[in-house]
Amino acid sequence: MTIVFKDESFRGDYRFANSPEAIRRFPFPFNEDRYMYSVNIEPHGPGPKGSVYEFPIDIDEHYVADMRDRAMTLREDPLRCQSLPHMLTAEWDLLELLMVSLSESYPELFSLTRDGDRWHWINKPLGVEQRFIFGDVATLPQRPMEYITRQVQGDFCLLDQRNGDLFVDSGMVTSQADWSLDFDIGMSFKEWHAPVPLAHEMGIFERAQKFLLALPMGRPVRRLNWTMTINPRLDTAPETYPLWGADRTTVTPENVGDKVHLRVELQALWRLPRSNAIVFSIRGYLIKLSEIATVPKWRRRLHRVLKTLPPEIAAYKGLTRYIDTTIGWLAERDDGAPTSPGFGPE
Repeated sequence: MTIVFKDESFRGDYRFANSPEAIRRFPFPFNEDRYMYSVNIEPHGPGPKGSVYEFPIDIDEHYVADMRDRAMTLREDPLRCQSLPHMLTAEWDLLELLMVSLSESYPELFSLTRDGDRWHWINKPLGVEQRFIFGDVATLPQRPMEYITRQVQGDFCLLDQRNGDLFVDSGMVTSQADWSLDFDIGMSFKEWHAPVPLAHEMGIFERAQKFLLALPMGRPVRRLNWTMTINPRLDTAPETYPLWGADRTTVTPENVGDKVHLRVELQALWRLPRSNAIVFSIRGYLIKLSEIATVPKWRRRLHRVLKTLPPEIAAYKGLTRYIDTTIGWLAERDDGAPTSPGFGPE
């Protein structure tokens, strides 16, 4: 496999675009013409070759630019990476999971050699090489979670399981959709998800919590979540709201195709072996409306989903200011043809 990494930016001049290949592999989140919350969890097993589901951890053409943006965010706000003291074993679990996965899935890009506790890690795209002793923090430049998640796309939370509940006790979160790790650190599962409308009344989180508490080792699961964002900005945290919040007022019929982006999260969860914690990965993908419009099924479906979206969900996802403009733009590109079931482009 050959990946050509793009020179892009997710702030400032927003030099970002998806190649035709990236558009076709985009994890479009709607399998029918309407949307409502659901648990929608499935096994996180190998998917079709070339898809975002092919490997446990997906690396794509935006990798180098993503990691550059993460480093910038951490320089500006180190609290985007936090871990409570009792989570160190889980951090080592996460480091092992990610290093093994990347080296096995992308051997041309990543290498891991293990001689007992003496490990040798090579990351060719970022020019990183590190020899360290597994379990010895002093042999790494950062704590293990920070070290490895500075090299992997997506956000990561470590959930500690105790007293019949799950707690968000560690995280590397620099590309979140308007929530704050600094605010949520230490919260229980239900406290963390408290702001979500409708889903609590439907029992979504109660069922999800019960499922995750029983998540076994070696059987990871995944789901898709989505929102929309203005401009291809990864960092839409509450802490930086003054930098991006006003962008929601700048959408016009003339620029909506390039400004409005569908933001999809491929969320995966693994039970970790030593700590019994759960790692929750939140890999974000961005695609602008004009790119979606190149896929007839997707442009029809997105129009119909947004047109019938409950107002509570639209408000929670921050779409209210520009959803009518977006629906109008998509309506002009919806020919009324039926759409086939499923997420794929055909």
